[in-house]
Amino acid sequence: MNPDLRRERAAATFNPELITHLLDGSPEKTRRRREIENMILSDPDFQHENYNFLTRSERYEVAIKKSAVMVKKMRDFGISDPDEIMWFKNFVHRGRPEPLDLHLGMFLPTLLHQATAEQQERFFMPAWNLEITGTYAQTEMGHGTHLRGLETTATYDPKTQEFIINSPTVTSIKWWPGGLGKTSNHAIVLAQLITQGKCYGLHAFIVPIREMGTHKPLPGITVGDIGPKFGYEEMDNGYLKMDNYRIPRENMLMKYAQVKPDGTYVKPVSNKLTYGTMVFVRSYLVGEAARSLSKACTIAIRYSAVRHQSEIKPGEPEPQVLDFQTQQYKLFPLLATAYAFQFVGGYMKDTYYRINENIGQGDLSELPELHALTAGLKAFTTWIANAGIEECRLACGGHGYSHCSGIPSIYVTFTPACTFEGENTVMMLQTARFLMKSYDQVQSGKLVYGLVSYLNDLPSQRIQPQQVAVWPTVVDINSPDNLTEIYKLRAARLVDIAAKNLHTEVSHSESKEVAWNLTSVDLVRATEAHCHYVVVKLFADKLLKIQDKATQAVLKNLFLLYSLYGISQKAGDFLQGNIMTGSQISQVNQRILELLTVIRPNAVALVDAFDFKDMTLGSVLGRYDGNVYENLFEWAKNSPLNKTEVHESYHKYLKPLQSKL
Repeated sequence: MNPDLRRERAAATFNPELITHLLDGSPEKTRRRREIENMILSDPDFQHENYNFLTRSERYEVAIKKSAVMVKKMRDFGISDPDEIMWFKNFVHRGRPEPLDLHLGMFLPTLLHQATAEQQERFFMPAWNLEITGTYAQTEMGHGTHLRGLETTATYDPKTQEFIINSPTVTSIKWWPGGLGKTSNHAIVLAQLITQGKCYGLHAFIVPIREMGTHKPLPGITVGDIGPKFGYEEMDNGYLKMDNYRIPRENMLMKYAQVKPDGTYVKPVSNKLTYGTMVFVRSYLVGEAARSLSKACTIAIRYSAVRHQSEIKPGEPEPQVLDFQTQQYKLFPLLATAYAFQFVGGYMKDTYYRINENIGQGDLSELPELHALTAGLKAFTTWIANAGIEECRLACGGHGYSHCSGIPSIYVTFTPACTFEGENTVMMLQTARFLMKSYDQVQSGKLVYGLVSYLNDLPSQRIQPQQVAVWPTVVDINSPDNLTEIYKLRAARLVDIAAKNLHTEVSHSESKEVAWNLTSVDLVRATEAHCHYVVVKLFADKLLKIQDKATQAVLKNLFLLYSLYGISQKAGDFLQGNIMTGSQISQVNQRILELLTVIRPNAVALVDAFDFKDMTLGSVLGRYDGNVYENLFEWAKNSPLNKTEVHESYHKYLKPLQSKL
């Protein structure tokens, strides 16, 4: 063990194990997760070469092999709990994408939620047993987030009782679905349903795309891999073109909407019922933002404790990089953010399961807010985590640029989350729509509930933005309640401004849509303020539930840093709204610097509490034992370029040139 890390851990004022239990949900869940991780660690079937030294084709092959073994072993061990499946999958693939991601994460859940009992019998069990491997083909070359613009058609032919699936244009070719390029033999295809001469919008169809047994594309199907990307080298993101390809009527997912044999369309009870999968994936991505940022923070903070550089006092030994205030100012707010997002991710998951139970009993009342909340928080957390991972890489100095740091891989694997499952700006505007609707409800005298209930105070002038009484000169910036209130005022003010600007534009514009576009920057700012308030509120709520005093004290410091750093970054909003004064903002900035010093002795123990095994981090710099330099040298020796003393290109190109000189 590196002596610096040993000292850091001994100096902690709390027991990291208690925070691990908190993040996992209970001591029992921590025990079970570790049991699964150790089972995989000791299994020779899951050992392989370092991914960084493999070609794209080799990476794909390793991932497929591990996925196949993984599914078999999960069956053998009887793992069926959703959390346990996630742990198993994440640990086997070390948080990297894998070709069966969409089969497990989209294809199976969509069958579960949208297929009839008869369809489940036909498709679900074979898919569960991997006889059918599926993907979810929604995105097209020309349209992603704007679903109404998708061009693939499914035209019903009552004579043969078949749907004719067609890609009428180049832009209508399905593009990007994971597992489509080489792995899947079926796809759930989203297409515009046309029957009896009328288009009924997007519906889902089960489309066989490759022959069972030979795995060759079926006649009328053109399918392949879309080529190298920024990351995701293990994943065969694909394209799919369908030329008047016929499937039986029974292949339309018909749990909600239906097409009768004669072509009559039967519409679903609620068009919101099919949101299930989408809402689940978005709430999962909030947790993914927390995990990815937590990994990057673990690497950067451990390495900053091991790395010695420069000097603070002349003539003294080189200090740990983590002792520099500028390094703390870069990393500790990100550590606080990682914790905030961990708690929000947990809340989102619990809320999703709770509301899903209500939906099962026919209660859809909470669905609009859940839909709006998952969209906004998905965007808010992924944008911040994405920038934070890059900040962690830069905080590692030159070595952060090497794949040995593990951070480039975390970054390129995480960054697509900002654009997939709903492009982030569009997601923010979806939440804005819900905020505007809630605002209008309040203006018309109705009450709103849930996390937007702060809007109820607007009409009573109590927090009318222009007339907020300036806070007393001494504001308690160490009170979670006070800070939550400050963020609430900012959210209310920015929602109010956006709504008023929207109403002004509507009165001047030829249409509501034009007015919406002309107010969209204000609308995104309002959503950002709303999401920021929600994160602060949920973090504050979590503090109240923590029994252990030492744990609560260390997490309260992180809460204060998260909230105060946010105020300092958005000071203009708080000043303009008369929510805080200039001298209070100065107090905030001073308190942030004090908190860096307070958090410093616990920094390493706080990242240890995330409980990432070295295998998951995949980082030489972030190793638990801190033995960075000797392992860095060993890592470099394994580079494929070092397999020969002299590279063949020397004899081909340089030697002939040198012999002429």
